[in-house]
Amino acid sequence: MRIALAQLNYIIGDFDLNTAKIIETIEKCKQQKSDLVVFAELSVCGYPPRDFLEFDDFIQKSYCAVDAIAAHCTGIAAIIGAPSRNPDVKGKSLFNSAWLLADGKVQSLAHKALLPTYDIFDEYRYFEPNRKFDCITYKGVKIALTICEDIWNLVDDPLYISNPMDMLAEQAPDIMINIAASPFTYVQQKTRLEILRANTAHYKIPMVYVNQVGAQTELLFDGNSCVLDSDGNLLAVCTTFKEDICFADFNPANKKIASEVDCNTEILSKAALIHDALVMGIRDYFAKMGFSKAILGLSGGIDSAVTLALASEALGNENVYAVLLPSEYSSDHSINDAIALAKNLDCKYDTIGISEGYNSILESLQPYFKELPFNVAEENLQARVRAVLLMGLANKFGYILLNTSNKSEAAVGYGTLYGDMCGGISVLGDVYKTEVYELANYINRDHEIIPLNSIVKPPSAELRPGQKDSDSLPEYDILDKILYNYIELRQSPADLIASGFDEAIVKRVLRMVNINEWKRHQTPPILRVSPKAFGQGRRMPIVGRYLS
Repeated sequence: MRIALAQLNYIIGDFDLNTAKIIETIEKCKQQKSDLVVFAELSVCGYPPRDFLEFDDFIQKSYCAVDAIAAHCTGIAAIIGAPSRNPDVKGKSLFNSAWLLADGKVQSLAHKALLPTYDIFDEYRYFEPNRKFDCITYKGVKIALTICEDIWNLVDDPLYISNPMDMLAEQAPDIMINIAASPFTYVQQKTRLEILRANTAHYKIPMVYVNQVGAQTELLFDGNSCVLDSDGNLLAVCTTFKEDICFADFNPANKKIASEVDCNTEILSKAALIHDALVMGIRDYFAKMGFSKAILGLSGGIDSAVTLALASEALGNENVYAVLLPSEYSSDHSINDAIALAKNLDCKYDTIGISEGYNSILESLQPYFKELPFNVAEENLQARVRAVLLMGLANKFGYILLNTSNKSEAAVGYGTLYGDMCGGISVLGDVYKTEVYELANYINRDHEIIPLNSIVKPPSAELRPGQKDSDSLPEYDILDKILYNYIELRQSPADLIASGFDEAIVKRVLRMVNINEWKRHQTPPILRVSPKAFGQGRRMPIVGRYLS
């Protein structure tokens, strides 16, 4: 049996596009003499559909799409992902299902059992878990068909009697096929492969694993669909972050699987993975929303420099507009660094001073500010004047503003709401400051794109004379370690202090994190690259006193 792994990029709710892509791929695989082509989890409607699933019309459109796809499954079979209705009125109305289509119609379905409800996942909100497990058969091959989480571990899930594969394995399947929508993080690629290898080695059954690729707003999917033999050896893998089709040949007589595809098992560096993920995330967000042009404020600092470089690669330098917005506190070297970067990338740029607008607002506020000393109020006004100018240009000429704040700043509230925190998408909001430097060096790996001075100079918002970030924050190499251990690893203050961090700094940092939750609830969507990003996957109360 010749099996095709179809790693495609879908749009949530665009049934016409998704159906056309799936049918086109089926026809291509027919030409390659494939017997079976496998697509990703919920490929028909796109993943994650979230509350679209609550619309009857949405489900009906999905059923119509399945019928249209089935009509092309003659001389070839396909496994697709789509919601299916649950006939049992006692449960939730839908299953998350894998559909086997052959001979022009639906042959069988397999439903997902282990519905994730952690981090960004909330599938139990919509779907009924499967409790009946049977292999499906096609051309005499017995297939253990599962969906994503159903093979995510080898221990019994506390919510169910046992792991789905344990029951399917008792039926002596010839091969495992898992369709997935497994989002990217910079550790997920390695973790996922370890899990797949553990499954194949444990059950002694080869596996075909198909994941989707592309960005769905903040969620990024890397693909890495693959084929493994019964010993856990990786035989074939689809291209990371790109649509791809690869093929495997399965011999049911001896249960051996093989592939002619060159298997690249190289694990990219963390900086390379984050870079490629963010480029894909920007490109897909703009393409799927129907946007084409981006604007951003270019300060000469590292964050806006990296954002501009990523956006230029994602959208083309001709579609990115950099605006320098200097104030009386902006240094000459920052202005020169910003201009040098724009020229290196061959991006359109302009310079608009903010002093006139800023001073005009100060004049209006003078009767109320009176002789009170300069403080954060005046600093924030500068950021908000910049935002007004950027949004004015964006509205007039059809640009989408890119937010350039990093995760360190977002964590501790070191940013101005309705100022530098505004934008249509946050590019670096899940990238700590120290990681931004790693990205900058990666971007400069072949030649200097980001000026060296932007990388080596002390970071500063330049909102008052001689200002440095370290005036308000611990040094980033210390701050980021505390933030990572608290946010990603969920370590307590006691754990952090016991591990050697200064107690006063720990308490200060965590207080800043917790009292600034209200700000993060008003930020744009953040492209997710870490195991714990701000947004859908980190749900904290705005009003709360834990660790305050």
